[in-house]
Amino acid sequence: AALIFTLANYYQFYETYDQLLGLGFSSKDIQEILHTGNVNKAVLNSITETQLREFFATFHSPAVGASGAIYGILIAYAITFPNAKLALIFLPVPIRAKYFVPVLILADLFFGMTNYSIGNIAHFAHIGGAIFGLVMMLWWWKKGEIL
Repeated sequence: AALIFTLANYYQFYETYDQLLGLGFSSKDIQEILHTGNVNKAVLNSITETQLREFFATFHSPAVGASGAIYGILIAYAITFPNAKLALIFLPVPIRAKYFVPVLILADLFFGMTNYSIGNIAHFAHIGGAIFGLVMMLWWWKKGEIL
């Protein structure tokens, strides 16, 4: 989970970083902006305020929590018990795990790649945990340790 989150943040960070370098800002200028928060008008004339906010958030946001591991467990559960029914508190309609879990992961992929996300959620950590859970289940299945 942390690896996928870090790779996604690396890509997002360096996309704006390279854009600023291309506009003539030095690495020292960019580091000063990131560490002090002082933004001059030349920066705001070069990139949008939204891009700058996302640049700051990518640089300053840590990944904290167990949600990536929980997604790994969700994948394992959906593989082991595909017809078991799951429901969310805000969506109290039971849905089979084999449909519920993929939709949940696709939603994280959508929110991670667009600006529709609510709050500071590490969507790519969720996807990374799901990938790791899938790899573990396939490994155990290949070794004959699960049905």
